[in-house]
Amino acid sequence: MRCRAVLVSLARPSRDLSALEDGDGCQDWWTKYFASVEAMIEENKELRKEKSIFQNQPNGTLPMLLDEAVTQGQLAASGEKNPGITPTKKLFSLKSPTNAARFVSKLSPKQTQHKFKKTALLKIYPGELEVQPEFEQFKEWLHTFELYRGKKTGDEIEDESRIVGSFKGALKVYKWPLPKDLVNHTVMGFDPQYGFFQGVPSNEPIHVLVRVYIVKANDLHPCDLNGKADPYVVLQLGGKRISDKENYVSKQLNPVFGKCFEIEATFPQDSLLTVQVLDWDLVGTDDMIGETKIDLENRFYSRHRATCGLTKKYDETGYNKWRDAMKPTQILSKLCKDGKIDGPVYSHGRVTIGRKTFSLSNEEMEFYVHTKGIEEHLALAVLHEWSSFPRIGCALIPEHVETRPLYNPEKPGIEQGKLEMWVDMFPMDMPSPGPSLDISPRKPKSYELRVIIWNTDDVVLEDDAFFTGEKMSDIYVKGWLKGPEDCQSTDIHYRSLTGEGNFNWRFIFPFDYLVAEEKIVINRKESLFSWDETECKIPARLELQVWDADHFSADDFLGAITLDLNRFPRGAKNSKLCSLSMLKTDGSVPTVNIFKQKRIKGWWPFYVKKENEDMELTGKVEAEIHLLTKEEAEKNPAGFGRNEPDPLEKPNRPDASFMWFLNPLKSIKYIVWHNYKWAILKAIVAICFIILMLLFFYAIPGYSVKKILGA
Repeated sequence: MRCRAVLVSLARPSRDLSALEDGDGCQDWWTKYFASVEAMIEENKELRKEKSIFQNQPNGTLPMLLDEAVTQGQLAASGEKNPGITPTKKLFSLKSPTNAARFVSKLSPKQTQHKFKKTALLKIYPGELEVQPEFEQFKEWLHTFELYRGKKTGDEIEDESRIVGSFKGALKVYKWPLPKDLVNHTVMGFDPQYGFFQGVPSNEPIHVLVRVYIVKANDLHPCDLNGKADPYVVLQLGGKRISDKENYVSKQLNPVFGKCFEIEATFPQDSLLTVQVLDWDLVGTDDMIGETKIDLENRFYSRHRATCGLTKKYDETGYNKWRDAMKPTQILSKLCKDGKIDGPVYSHGRVTIGRKTFSLSNEEMEFYVHTKGIEEHLALAVLHEWSSFPRIGCALIPEHVETRPLYNPEKPGIEQGKLEMWVDMFPMDMPSPGPSLDISPRKPKSYELRVIIWNTDDVVLEDDAFFTGEKMSDIYVKGWLKGPEDCQSTDIHYRSLTGEGNFNWRFIFPFDYLVAEEKIVINRKESLFSWDETECKIPARLELQVWDADHFSADDFLGAITLDLNRFPRGAKNSKLCSLSMLKTDGSVPTVNIFKQKRIKGWWPFYVKKENEDMELTGKVEAEIHLLTKEEAEKNPAGFGRNEPDPLEKPNRPDASFMWFLNPLKSIKYIVWHNYKWAILKAIVAICFIILMLLFFYAIPGYSVKKILGA
C-alpha cells in the first residue's frame, strides 16, 4: 500500500522576507533571533487564548465537524485510507478540546494575517535541549553509569565526592526466544530477532570540531558591591581551556556575549563540555557566577542528530545560510540508508521514500520550480517530518537556541542565572562545514533627533499678575531623550494671558540606536570612580514638558507628554483638533514610526494625571520632529535654539511679553498705563484742580490786602 501526502514547506519563499526586515533593511542572525522571540511570544498568547476558550465552555468541547485542507502540521503520512476523502483533504473533527482550540486560533484575524509571514525562524527552548521530551535526554541507547570509590553511603554530597569516573554503554536483558508481546523493533528501528544493538556506532575514537555559540546570559547573580557583575565566559573541554576574560561585559546582569568558540575534541576522551560564567575583578581572583555542563558524546551519537540543527528554510547565501557540512539531500539519504529503507527518489516536486510520497503544495511548487535547489527544499521539509515515519522515525534537532541554568558548586541547587547558547559538532573526517556564524552583538547606529517647538496653546494659567491680579503664566518647554540629565529648554514666553506661547526653538538630541531591540544605547560611567563605562539600554521615548517659570520660587510643572519614537500618535493639524483622545491605546488612533517617516509636524496635548489616574488636559504644543542619521546631520547641520547654522526666526510675541523688573519703562507702559490709564488721567486732572485751588486760596489774602491799601 502506497501513501501520498501534500507537503507544505515550513517556510514561505524568500519573497516574504520583508516581514522580518528591520528598519534598515539589513538582516543578520539577530534578525532571525528577535523574530523568533516575537513568534514565541505570539505562540504563548495563542496558547493562553486556547486555554481561556475551554474555561468558558460549559463542557470544555465544541462539537463541530468540518472539512479542512491538509497543512504542514497535519502531514498525512500515516497511510490510512478513508472512503470519500481525497488525498489532499481530511475530515477534521472538533470534538476534542485540542482540535477546537486549533480551529478557533486559525480563524482569528491575527493568525490569518501572519500565517505565511513567519520565515527564517529558529526554535528557542526555555530549558536545556536534553530535557525536551521529544529528544529522550539523548539516551536512547547510550547510558551513563557513575563509578564510585568504595561503598555507596546514601549521602548524595558524600557519594558525589567519591565519583572517580563513569561508564558509558547499554545493557539489555531479555528472554530467548523473544516473547510475542515484545515491541516489533529496537530503539534504532530494527528487527529485534537479529539483536537489540543493531545500528549502534563504533566506539573507535573520533575527532570532532566543536563550535560553541554563546548568545547571552539572563538574571545573573550579582557579585559586586554595586549589585552588578562584570561577566565573561570560560570554556573547558578535556584538557583545553578557553577564556574570554579580555572581553568581559562591564556592570551587567543580562550581558549579550555574541561569541563563537571553536575547540577540537576527541570522543570518548573529551566528552564533557563545561561552560562557566565568571565575574571579572580588578583586584584579586575572579569569582565564578555559575556553570553548566553538556555531555557532547551523548549528543553526537544520538539518533536525533544533535550535531547541527536543521534550519526551517534552505538558503545557500545570506543570514539564513545553510551551515551543516552535509546538505539536506545527503542527510536524508544517510537516514534512509541507516534505516534500511528505499529512497529517496525525486521527480517533479515529489520525493518518494519507501512507500510514502511527499509533494510540495501548488504555491510552493510554483516558486521552487524556477530554483536550482528544489530537491534540497524537498529533502529539508521531509527531515522536519521525520518523526512521522513509523519504526525509524524520530524528532530531529531543529536550528535552535537552548536556555541552560547556571549553578555554582559552592551553592548547590540554587540557580545563579541562565545562559542562552547552542553547540554544533562536525566530524573532522567530513568536508569542512565552512566559516562559523557571526553572532557578534549588533552595533548601534548613530542618529540625530531635531525637535522644533513652534508654539503652545491653551496652557493652564498658574500665576496672578503682580500689579493687576490677572491670571497668567511664564511658559517654557523642556525636552529630553536619554534622561533628565540630557534636558534642553526653550526660552521663556513671559506674561501669557491666554495660554499661547511662541518659541521657534530647536532641540538637538544625538543618540545611538539598536533598531532590532528598539532601544537607545547609552555608554557612561556610573560614578566618578568607575573603571570603565557601562552600557545600558533604554526605550526610545521623547519626553516633552511645559513649565511655568517663577522668579523667587521653584518653577511650576504644568503638563507633559511622552512620545514613543516607534509608535506615537500622528499630530493634529491645528490646535482645535488636538485633544486627549489622540492618546488612546486601543488601536483606534493611527500611529507613526519616526524611523520610517523621518519627519512629522503637528499638535500634541500636554496632560497631568489626577489621583484617580484620569488625565487632565493642561495645554497643547505644536512641534516638528525630524530624524536624521549621523551622516545626514553632518551634511545638513543645524544650531541649538535659534542659532546658526540654519537659524530660526525670532517669534512674533506680544509686546506685553517681557520680564517686568528688568524693563521698568516697559512695565510702566504695558502694565501700569495699560490697566490704569483712565485712573491716572483722572488723578492728574484732580491733582491739577487741587493745585489750582490751593494757589487760589493762597493768593486771595495778599491780593485782598493790596486792594484795601490801594496798592
